[in-house]
Amino acid sequence: MRYTLGCTLSYNILSDTTFIFNLEVAKLKSVEILSESLVLTPDLKREVYITPDLQNRYLGVNVPMGQFTLEYNAEVDLTVHRADPATINETPVSALPLDILPFLLPSRFVSSDRLAPFALAEFGALPKGHQRVNAICNWIHDHITYQPGASDGETTADESLLKRAGVCRDFAHLGTAFCRALGIPARFVSCYAHGLVPSDFHAVFEAYLDGRWWLFDATRQADLDGLVRIGVGRDAAEIAFSTPYGNMQPVNQQIRIQRSDGSGSPMPRTVDAISTEVPAPHAGAA
Repeated sequence: MRYTLGCTLSYNILSDTTFIFNLEVAKLKSVEILSESLVLTPDLKREVYITPDLQNRYLGVNVPMGQFTLEYNAEVDLTVHRADPATINETPVSALPLDILPFLLPSRFVSSDRLAPFALAEFGALPKGHQRVNAICNWIHDHITYQPGASDGETTADESLLKRAGVCRDFAHLGTAFCRALGIPARFVSCYAHGLVPSDFHAVFEAYLDGRWWLFDATRQADLDGLVRIGVGRDAAEIAFSTPYGNMQPVNQQIRIQRSDGSGSPMPRTVDAISTEVPAPHAGAA
């Protein structure tokens, strides 16, 4: 499926500020970037870094006092791998590749150690595999209220469970934490999300099952087969779309994504299991 997507971010810079952005589409085998542009106003020197393992793209910019705008646009062709969820099993910890193991451990916002007793009581007896992770998503969707303003950038997964409210970031952290607590590797994913209304940066998670990373969205607000990855990490701290060091004020933020392959009417939400690891992955593939 082909998409045009991008974002426009504007800031009022009150004193010299260093930004680290992570908002460009990740360079994956499943995503062909047909065209791409990133314009800074004013035009400033930029530093670029791509993580070799996960293909996260980071942009560093030192911005002087005044007005600053970043505009990113891309057209991409996304290929996804589909499977019957009933055929996807869990991978025993003893069979996990070593580079997957960090995604079993607690991290700054994913307090899986604190949530282990709850996760085991609620989900421990469920049939293992994709269906168990989907049951986790169903539970989060049914018991956590999607409520903008209910959390902030410091909210952890266990705090979201106590509040029973949050946004996509909190839903993804909670799903990731429950999976890790059950011995299922899981990681946080930021993306451009087709079908999300209103359009915004979106957060979902992936679980490692049967030797492959599979996408899950506990908010149920976007098309699972229309998620174009920006970044992936242990939690949101590693892939924030904008991390400023200095004194600045956000002024405007616009995120956009739409089909560009001539498809008009909305498609029904898929019931397939979806992975963006194409072709078949090797151990630890991004």
